[in-house]
This record gives sequence, C-alpha cells and structure tokens, in this order.
Amino acid sequence: MHKLAIKYLSEEGPSTVLFEPTELIDFQSAWDWQKNWQKALLADPSSKQAIWMLEHFHCFTLGRAASKDNLLFDSKKTSVDLYRIDRGGEVTHHLPGQLVVYLVLDLHRYKTDLNWYLRELEAVLIDVLADLGLIGQRMKGLTGVWCEGKKVGAIGVGCKRWVTQHGLALNVNCDLSGFNEIIPCGLSEHPIGKINEFIPEVKMREVRFFMKKNLSKHFGLL
Repeated sequence: MHKLAIKYLSEEGPSTVLFEPTELIDFQSAWDWQKNWQKALLADPSSKQAIWMLEHFHCFTLGRAASKDNLLFDSKKTSVDLYRIDRGGEVTHHLPGQLVVYLVLDLHRYKTDLNWYLRELEAVLIDVLADLGLIGQRMKGLTGVWCEGKKVGAIGVGCKRWVTQHGLALNVNCDLSGFNEIIPCGLSEHPIGKINEFIPEVKMREVRFFMKKNLSKHFGLL
C-alpha cells in the first residue's frame, strides 16, 4: 500500500479529499483506489468525494469498447502493462511526466449530465493552459484539449449511478515516443504534444498548482 500525502482543496470543512502521491504509481493501484472510493460513496452519498493527482509508470489503457486495432504492437509480447478498463474512449498512454487526475465525484452534487461533465473537464485543462500562458482549444465533435494543433490533454471517464471514475491526463514534460506505439484515442490524424514543447522551462509543480486551482474553480471542491 502506498503511503499518500493527503491534502485538502479547502480548509473550510472540505467534502473532497485530494491525494497527491509523490512517487510514481502503478495503474492497478490507482484504479483500485478509485473503485473502492466509488463503492463507498455509492453506499453513503453523504461521504467525501476524492481526487488523485499523480504520475504513472509506463502503461497503456483501453476503454470498455476500445479496438485493439489501435495498438501498433503485439499485446501478447509487450513488456509494458496493458489494461482494459471501465471508461469510455479508445487507447491511451500513461507515463512519467504526464499529470493524471482521477476524480470520484457524485454528479448529483453538480449536474447529472455526462456531456456537461466532460466539457467541465476540458474547461479545467483550458484554464490550466491559460494560467501557463498558452491557448487551449477544443475540437468539434471530439473530447480533449489541443494546443497549436497538438493534443496535449486527454479525457476518459467512467460513471456508475452518477458517481464518476477516471478523469484526465495532461502531457507536461513526458517522452512522447510511446504514443508512436498506438493510435491515441483512435485519432490517427491528430499529433500528440506536450507543454514543454511550448514552455521548455515548465515545472510539474507549477502545473500541479494550477490544476488544483482550476479543479476547485470548476467543481467548488469544499
């Protein structure tokens, strides 16, 4: 079991707990944490929500209905962990230098509308980029956030009785070569980018600060 640094997004009786592991986390552990918290929140709707902000070891994840045709390697021979998980969307890649945010939120406290929720997650990413001096953009009909034509932020969620799992991933200063082994999100015509292509000196701690600020802004995490 990982020892976690537990912080709150507010000091005024918070209803949401933020976990910020300082070490790299294997995907299965993070997924188990989410599933257990979702189960507890479903059992007791008055209990606290949870957010995890972390970085993963190298792995690939496939959404519920994702096609293995978007894997450009033999899934039986790879040494990198591959997970079929309970979120929407196609295949994506997690790795060090990418900031991942998982949210177990009760949408009854906000709006029971998954389209609204996805757009709010995009807005969080766009505002983080704005705080860094970059312009984030949406693409019509697609989910995620782009900067100068490159996709820098991916979003994939799961939801059970309006309690969410999974969330978003923002490429900060990661090695993008692993994305060449897949068709990210099933979108072959959309190149992948990262923040330090545009801001070479960007620091992960700075991005984490702006991420917390904008999560609080958009979800009122008190």
